[in-house]
Amino acid sequence: MAEDTQVYDIIAATGCPTGIAHTFMAKKALEDAAAAKGLTIKVETHGQVGIENEVTPAEIKAAKAVVIAADKDVNAERFAGKPLVSVGVSKAIKKEDAEALIEQALSAQASGEMTDEVANSDSKTAAPAKESLGHQIYKHLMNGVSHMLVFVVAGGVLTAISFLWGITSFSSTATDYNAFAALLKTIGGICMGLMVPVLSAYIAESIGKRPALVPGFLAGMIAIQGLPVSPETGLIDAGGAGVGFGFLGGIIGGFLAGYTILLLEKVFAKLPENLNGLKAMFLYPLCSAFIVGLVMLGISGPMAAINTAMMDFLKGLSASGP
Repeated sequence: MAEDTQVYDIIAATGCPTGIAHTFMAKKALEDAAAAKGLTIKVETHGQVGIENEVTPAEIKAAKAVVIAADKDVNAERFAGKPLVSVGVSKAIKKEDAEALIEQALSAQASGEMTDEVANSDSKTAAPAKESLGHQIYKHLMNGVSHMLVFVVAGGVLTAISFLWGITSFSSTATDYNAFAALLKTIGGICMGLMVPVLSAYIAESIGKRPALVPGFLAGMIAIQGLPVSPETGLIDAGGAGVGFGFLGGIIGGFLAGYTILLLEKVFAKLPENLNGLKAMFLYPLCSAFIVGLVMLGISGPMAAINTAMMDFLKGLSASGP
């Protein structure tokens, strides 16, 4: 039978923040657990290189149940109408735990638009396995972290390599100046500078999908730059300089952007379907950028103060003892 027509008893999706180890450990455990029960399974992995072994709509429709073991967004809306259980990836690493998840999924009630077979069934089923609010927040956060990590690695390594020519070799006024080291430091610095916008954008994307990328990136950039103020007048000035509020602001901005998109989807839900293109290309980006931008700039002062206080506290620890 061809791969695209194969029928599987269980469909699963795994993914961890880094997309390296736990993603594939959970895949192996689920496969072993299904084999021990005499069931067929297909596991889609969301690793650092992207989606592998992707399940098709036909395979989802034919499956008896779905298991999601992930700490990042795996497009769970695809599985609406199927009996489903969703947990963190660490809860599917052991074979015994994976077996329990499969049993729980098979006995769960379908969520979303139920199929006729499930809707007309008289059998007693367990309550649907709902994802806790805490795990949802953690999953959104880890989706941002997993996309950010590669920028940390690339930027950090390039910056570290530049120090081989001297700790100040990037500065043209230093005695150990080296042009190539300066180039490496510049590239590494720009790469590292993208960390907060990427973190914020993909937290937002996990919540509000693709429309949330625009306000997510905007929130991340505001978190870096802060509210611009003129040094002469002390007033808001687009040409002035602000105080950034770093990762904390990026995290808050990501959640703000994502949930703003969900709010706008409800606000614009009654618009005619022929305006869907206008919503996606104009209304969502414009309205979300305006709302998120105003809120982020509005909280810039308090957030910068909190961030500065946290940094001062950490610096103080270095002189307070071991």
